[in-house]
Amino acid sequence: DIAPLILTSDGENYATVEGYSAFLHCEIFASPAADIRWTKDDSIEPLSTLRYELNKNGTLEIKETKKEDSGSYACWAANSVGKRAITANLDIRDATKLVVTPKNPRVLKSHSILLKCQSEYDSHLKHSFKLSWRKNGDKLPVNSTEDGRIILDRDTLFISSVTLEDQGVYTCVASTSLDSVTAESEIIVLDVPDPPEDLRISENQNRSVRLSWKAGASHNSPINESIIEFEENRWEPGRWQELTRAPGNDTTALLSLAPYMNYQFRVVSVNAVGRSQPSKPSLRYATPPAAPDKNPENIRVEASEPNEMVMKWEPLKPAERNGPGLEYKVSWRQRGVEADWNEEMVKKHSLTLRNTPTFVPYEIKVQAVNNLGSGPEPNVTIGYSGEDIPDAAPSGVSVDIVNSTLVKVFWFGIPRDRVRGHLRGYKVSWWKTRSILDGKRHHPEKHFLTFVGDRNYGMIPGLEPFSEFRLTVLAYNAKGDGPESSPVVFETPEGVPEQPRFLRILNFDKDSITLSWGLPKKANGHLTGYILQYQIINETHEIGPLNDVSVTNRSTLSWKLSGLSSSTKYKFYVKACTVKGCGKPVTEEGLTMAQGSKGIGKISEAVNPTQKFHPIEALEPGTEYTVRLVTKNWVDNNSIFEDVIETRGRAYAGIYDGISTQGWFIGLMCAIALLTLLLLTICFVRRNKGGKYSVKEKEDLHPDPEAQSIKDEIFGEYSDSDEKPLKGSLQSINGDIKATESADSLVDYGEGEHGMFNEDGSFIGAYSGSKEKGSVESTGSSTATFPLHA
Repeated sequence: DIAPLILTSDGENYATVEGYSAFLHCEIFASPAADIRWTKDDSIEPLSTLRYELNKNGTLEIKETKKEDSGSYACWAANSVGKRAITANLDIRDATKLVVTPKNPRVLKSHSILLKCQSEYDSHLKHSFKLSWRKNGDKLPVNSTEDGRIILDRDTLFISSVTLEDQGVYTCVASTSLDSVTAESEIIVLDVPDPPEDLRISENQNRSVRLSWKAGASHNSPINESIIEFEENRWEPGRWQELTRAPGNDTTALLSLAPYMNYQFRVVSVNAVGRSQPSKPSLRYATPPAAPDKNPENIRVEASEPNEMVMKWEPLKPAERNGPGLEYKVSWRQRGVEADWNEEMVKKHSLTLRNTPTFVPYEIKVQAVNNLGSGPEPNVTIGYSGEDIPDAAPSGVSVDIVNSTLVKVFWFGIPRDRVRGHLRGYKVSWWKTRSILDGKRHHPEKHFLTFVGDRNYGMIPGLEPFSEFRLTVLAYNAKGDGPESSPVVFETPEGVPEQPRFLRILNFDKDSITLSWGLPKKANGHLTGYILQYQIINETHEIGPLNDVSVTNRSTLSWKLSGLSSSTKYKFYVKACTVKGCGKPVTEEGLTMAQGSKGIGKISEAVNPTQKFHPIEALEPGTEYTVRLVTKNWVDNNSIFEDVIETRGRAYAGIYDGISTQGWFIGLMCAIALLTLLLLTICFVRRNKGGKYSVKEKEDLHPDPEAQSIKDEIFGEYSDSDEKPLKGSLQSINGDIKATESADSLVDYGEGEHGMFNEDGSFIGAYSGSKEKGSVESTGSSTATFPLHA
């Protein structure tokens, strides 16, 4: 006898995924045979539920494992000799899950599809996790296939330009060391049907035939209808036209045919994706000829000349001819006249009749005829021969005055036989001849209105009030205008004037404002005066009551409003009036002066557009002004330029006004002048030390007759004052000494062609330009001449 010997190692670790079976091994050798039982964790009770199954070899199978099955298990073996036990550890992992999206997509041929395999797996199994793709059970290679049209990238499968061969079941396979799962998606490729096949013709008749065919593959979209087309080689060879349609999955159709045609047929299948390619054509089938079944339609009469009539119609289509030798029998006669029908056979689709009466009704018939007979009896159509312009003018023209700008015109229409065509309507023409207000005559400028249809009145709007007009009426048809009626003269009454040309604020004060306005552009009558209105419009949503002032003198173009509130914004309205009422107002806004301020008012001065600047004079010192540059016509108040300036006060201006009368200022200026003159004299003396030139010698060489004749002229001394002669002063020829005015600048010595310096810098003076001339000789070493003031 041997005690149980457990051959399986103690402390073995087992793992499985949830939902799978787990096998815990316990291999035993014992004699006699041992009893085996399994316990879990700290429990001593043997495992005995239905999920636990103990195999003969001691292995414990746990079926459909759950998370709570994780833990430590013990295997106990005992016999009469002894007992043994081992432990085993079990871990339950999360099961791997897969979803392929989209599920069973339907894809149009030549489009693209992307399948994505979304997976979830236990984090302990990530190192063993693998994905792969299969199509219809066959493994797809990992690398791209078919020149990149099918691309595998782990969990994605992309197919571009899908073909019919791409249809199938695609499987995503995910595997770990403990489990393996799959998910499927079937790609369904949609395409137009394949062309029908095996076309057959049966049940042949003169006007019908049965066509049968075999439908092609529908490519996962059922066939909705079949289109039967035909081609005939007698009239339009090579042109396929639709004949009829068969619904649903019908594969046969009874076709109605026309005589004298050589047909062949083909079928096109249609599903939700589109049309299939046409089937191969059937055998040809020729129908026998017959007489026409119908006559031409849309019979009409056209004419461009008064004495002709052109009858036209739509020709029969080739399929409507029914046989060879097609012609048209045209019949006509004048309506209301007992006469036989005139007939003529033509092959084209028009017939021209000449020398017909102007605008006379005719009965017309057109019948189709071929070699096998005539078509049905045609219907009669009424048409008119060519039109001419009306030859009569409306009569009884009269005008009713509605108001100053609107009149109603009445007339008697012309007789129907004078219209000479289909009457289109009447035209009313009018023009202004003179203004009643000033009697001025106007160059006729015609206006006209058209009144469509047969009517005898019309309204003429938009007339100028207080004016004289002339008016005519004429009838017209498709050919043109008829003669005008005799002119009717009428006068419009006075109306309300237009708004005045402008409104300006000339002067404003704390409680008054002076307004000026212009005449209205059009008075539209005799002016009776003006209505002046004003109201407060301070910066609030509320406005003050409207005050009225009646100006009864129509010559008055300005008005002073008094009794206004100071520092208040007002809006002013001026409108001109006649006996008929007042027109639209012209408006302006203005602000009265504050209490204690002085109002200067608004001053306007005309400025030439070419000016670069404009002086503004006669302003008050220490006063604030608003300066605006606006357009002359004052159409609006938008400024080209606007600025606020303030003139200087009187105290500031006095600094400059009184300075010229101050004694200290006069003395300072005299001292500066004396010093300047002394410096200039010293400068001239020093310059002359370099050489001598006697003016006396010059005068002897070139005597001046005028200078010789004046013997008693006295040249005063060159000094700064009358009381103190300067040393080296100049003496006259006679020895007499007189005081002269001091020369205080070089200007007194002349800057013209007779006053200049010589080559060595000495000064030369010539006096040919003055009445008094002379020469003096200084006591110094140099000689100079000076012009002296008398």
